[in-house]
Amino acid sequence: MPGQAGSRLRQHAHKRLDNPEMTAPVPETEEMATDTSTDPALAEVDNPRSPILSGFVGSLFLVIGSLGVGWLAPASELRRMPLFIWMRTEAWGVGLSIVLIAVGGMLLVRAWLRLGQRVRVWGLEARKATLQAVAAWGLPMMFTVPLFSRDVYAYIGQGRLMVEGFNPYENGISALSNYFQLGADKMWTEAPVPYGQLFLWIEQFVVWSTNVHPEASIMLFRLAALVGVVLCIIYVPKLAELHGVNPHRALWLTAANPLFLTNFIASVHNDSLMIGLALAGLYYCATRRVIFGIVLVTASIAVKPITVVFLPFIGLLWAGKGARWPRKFVFWGLTAGISFALLYLMSLVNGFGFGWINGLSAPGSVWIWYAPVGLLGLVVASIANAFGLDGWGLAKWVYDAGKLLAVGIVAWQIFRGDHDRIMRRLTLAFAAVVVLAPMIQSWYVVWLIPLFAVTGIRADWQVKALYFIVSFFMVYAISDQLEVFPYLQSEDLGLALALARNAAAIIALLFALYLIFLDPRTKLLFSKSDQPVTTRPVI
Repeated sequence: MPGQAGSRLRQHAHKRLDNPEMTAPVPETEEMATDTSTDPALAEVDNPRSPILSGFVGSLFLVIGSLGVGWLAPASELRRMPLFIWMRTEAWGVGLSIVLIAVGGMLLVRAWLRLGQRVRVWGLEARKATLQAVAAWGLPMMFTVPLFSRDVYAYIGQGRLMVEGFNPYENGISALSNYFQLGADKMWTEAPVPYGQLFLWIEQFVVWSTNVHPEASIMLFRLAALVGVVLCIIYVPKLAELHGVNPHRALWLTAANPLFLTNFIASVHNDSLMIGLALAGLYYCATRRVIFGIVLVTASIAVKPITVVFLPFIGLLWAGKGARWPRKFVFWGLTAGISFALLYLMSLVNGFGFGWINGLSAPGSVWIWYAPVGLLGLVVASIANAFGLDGWGLAKWVYDAGKLLAVGIVAWQIFRGDHDRIMRRLTLAFAAVVVLAPMIQSWYVVWLIPLFAVTGIRADWQVKALYFIVSFFMVYAISDQLEVFPYLQSEDLGLALALARNAAAIIALLFALYLIFLDPRTKLLFSKSDQPVTTRPVI
């Protein structure tokens, strides 16, 4: 069975599919060599029910914990329900919620890792187990109080701006009466909207159809996010096949990933729709249905404009292998012309123009300590301030330098490199935009995971790095965004906001350390392998 599966995969990878220029030479991927067993009686996946069940329990823990520390709008009727009152105002209720959130989130990490370990052959049985895991882990999250982010309440506020006749590109949600009752972060009170026209229409429709009801609006936004999840599930395997990468393993790396599920479903981020549309568009562009692909990528840009980075690489795909520079410039012009014409038509319909361009500057004005450029800026500012200089002024220069370096890397990937590696070049360019920003959010990382998965993640330091990244961002998310009532002060068992977040961080970190160093199963994934990896996918 293993040999037959490997032979089928190699034969399939050799196919030219719809675009021979996108099909790279077949790699000997790690997926072809994961099964060392010679017993044909062994199943392709060894008892996936156990990790699927443990992940389901973790997801249920998130649901219950969210009742106490998830983000509720101040105007929410749920705040008056006895269960919510106890879990959000009593120290024991808040404490229980924190434990459940921390343990539940890390149980999902362990379940994802163990599911991958249970796979002997990355075939159809592995795909079936992955889809079962996505359903079992994702379905409960559809009913959580928003976790790890309250951006969904900003979506509601922006939708209300449109319903009430305001231009969201010129007005923050503070233009609304009682805007603080919407539950959005205060950073959105004056900030321009950084989203494109399509997502503005979605926001407007959601708020209009629910009459600004918070929980009903959240559910509709979750359904929109679910569309993005489904698009990823469909097109990640298709794109992986184009690159000779095992589609079933790529699906597991992406869709069953706890960062993917929590950010796109529990946190209700519109990034799900953005990346789902972009992946679908890339697939059609790579299989000679370029116009339809450009339409889909443009729809992605009209959700969050960051995917405008994809357009030059689509132009290269359209120009074809061996195209000379004049032909490349012609197809770059055609790609940009079609995309921006569509965006312009959408701007005429809503009458707001390209105001989202101003909103793009907002994320670059803040920093975070774990972003490499953000950390460097902090170090420069601290040293300069110690000598009486304008430290934060110098830090801004560091942030600007990071942006310039990112632009340089994007340009290099556009103009240099093999045609067969266009998708990988796109991935590296997109990664530069994310990694060299002074602010990196966990959902920014989730943009990159599908792209790296479909172009090849080796079974050496690359996949280990992904395990560490997922573990780190789950620990950080668990401790970063908790809604804890400020009047739970030290006399109530010390559950003030800072202490609550520290408690969540400690629990999650201890669980992560257990997975990395003590768990007899998962610690093998993080340790250095004694056997060298001799197989390589296309990278």
